[in-house]
Amino acid sequence: MTSSENRRITDLGTLKAIAHPLRMRLYRALHVARTATASQLAEQVDEAVSLVSYHLRKLAEHGLIEEAEAQSADGRERWWQPSSYGISIHDEDVRDAPELAAASAAFGRTVDEQRSQMYARFRDERHTWSDEWRSAAISSEWLPRLTAPELAALGKELDALLKKYDQAARAAEAAGDTEGRENVAVHLHGFPYRG
Repeated sequence: MTSSENRRITDLGTLKAIAHPLRMRLYRALHVARTATASQLAEQVDEAVSLVSYHLRKLAEHGLIEEAEAQSADGRERWWQPSSYGISIHDEDVRDAPELAAASAAFGRTVDEQRSQMYARFRDERHTWSDEWRSAAISSEWLPRLTAPELAALGKELDALLKKYDQAARAAEAAGDTEGRENVAVHLHGFPYRG
C-alpha cells in the first residue's frame, strides 16, 4: 500500500536509480496514473514495453514503486503503484558524501530538464487549452530577501499548502468528482543567488 509520506532517499543505489531520465519519467507517469502496467506506461513514454518493464523492476528493487492489486482480469499483467506519496532528498544526507552529492546533482538536473520540457510543451500547446485553463495557469517570480530559516519555513508552508490541495483533489476524485479535472504541474524553486 502506498505510504502517505514522502520517501527520504539517503542511499547511493536508490539515488542513482531515480536519477535515470527514463525512470524519472516512468515514476512521474505512475504517480499521475496512480496504478498502471508496463504496457500503459510504455505508451505514455513512447518506449518498448520490455525496456519499460526493465526500468520498472529497477525502481521496484529500490522500493520506489511496488506491485499493485490487479485492475483487470488478465492475470498476465503486472500492475504497479508508487510506494510513497513522493520522494525527497535532503542536503544534509548527501553533502558529506561526494558520490551521493554527485548523484543528487544528476537527479536534480534530470528533474529540472523534465520540468522545463513540461512547461515548454504547455507553452507550445497553450492554444489547445480552454480560456479557463489558460487563465488559471500561473507563472510568477518573487525575489524576497530572506534568511535561510525563513526560506526553510516558506518551503514547509508551501509543501503543506500543496499537499492540502492534492489530498482534497484525490478525495474528490475518489468520490466521483472528475468533471473538469486535469493533471496539473506545480514547480517551485527557492534558492539564494547573487546579483
